[in-house]
Amino acid sequence: MIEIKVPTVGESISEVTLLKWVKKDGDYVERDEVIAELESEKATFEVNAEKAGVLKTAAAEGDSLKIGDLLASIDESAEKPAGKAAEPATAPAKQEAVPSAAPVTAVPNDIKATPVASAIIADKKVDPKTVTPTGAMGKIMKDDVLAALSAPGKKAFAGTELNSRNVRVEKMSNLRKTISRRLVEAKNTTAMLTTFNEVDMTAIMEIRTKYKDKFKEIHGVGLGFMSFFAKACAVALGEWPSVNAYIDGDQLVYHDYADISIAVSTPRGLTVPVMRNVESMSMADVERKVVELAGKARDSKLTTEELTGGTFTITNGGVFGSLMSTPIINIPQSAILGMHKIQDRPMAVAGQVVIRPMMYIALSYDHRIVDGRESVSFLVRVKELLENPEQLLIGKDPVKTLLEL
Repeated sequence: MIEIKVPTVGESISEVTLLKWVKKDGDYVERDEVIAELESEKATFEVNAEKAGVLKTAAAEGDSLKIGDLLASIDESAEKPAGKAAEPATAPAKQEAVPSAAPVTAVPNDIKATPVASAIIADKKVDPKTVTPTGAMGKIMKDDVLAALSAPGKKAFAGTELNSRNVRVEKMSNLRKTISRRLVEAKNTTAMLTTFNEVDMTAIMEIRTKYKDKFKEIHGVGLGFMSFFAKACAVALGEWPSVNAYIDGDQLVYHDYADISIAVSTPRGLTVPVMRNVESMSMADVERKVVELAGKARDSKLTTEELTGGTFTITNGGVFGSLMSTPIINIPQSAILGMHKIQDRPMAVAGQVVIRPMMYIALSYDHRIVDGRESVSFLVRVKELLENPEQLLIGKDPVKTLLEL
């Protein structure tokens, strides 16, 4: 019998949560096959079977476990079961009669409803999402549709009934505990201020329209906004080093490189993976890294190394429709840039009112290390680079460089 214990996942981590069993108790598992997913305060990771055999679980999903606790055992002496023969198809169960006028596709395929309920939905043009199902396995019944028709505009929360007073209590995950602790710590231990500006996104949008197909063809990845913002921030961080520094006791730690964290929202909470040496990356490199890190975050595959060590953070609330916000510093960093929704607005340009795609940008910073002049100048520099993307190539105005001005 082989014992599988909770592995060490980091020096400061002493407890993890069992998210789910990929394999169930009594299953036969192959060597190195993933059997469970654990969550620490920083990342989610998988546990593999050390030997082939029958799995015997020793913990339940949702349990908090200490490093070194017994997670499961594997009986390696058990024989591998022979493959099961396919079960013969069974005759379909008898269903309600369907009126001949009812269309075949009365409701979407992913919504289950009885034929009569489907016919009423189609005839009365009822949105299936407004119907609360009461049938087995979430099936919509005839009476459910009639109830929805009798109470138009009224819709209970999913899984509840109208006028519900139900309260649910769920255990807070380690990741959510960490997010809560770090946000409170950031508010309580930094002298945080936020400065705002706005960016005319015309030039960037024209570049994307003109080159996005060619960019995708050559580099195999889409040309998004993050590469422009990351490269602009990398240039500005080199010019305003205090924004790229942090306080360590009574010392200031400066970085001669830009390790930029990007905030990624996942079903389990906010994660902030890091892109290393953005100042040395190409636009395509940044876009590829963004796609890679975002994918890992959503699949809970990020490593501890990928979540630590950033020097500056970019967060994009615009993807959710945010017009303006004050992002919270990702400690121990000293600043974070917030991107927002691009919105057409009337702007005065050369004495004329024109419609331009505008984005508000916000820089929250730790006033203990970053002065007002530095924070505002940094944000103005980011704005200048975004509105004149050609400057990202050398960090200067090409014409002024030509004229040695």
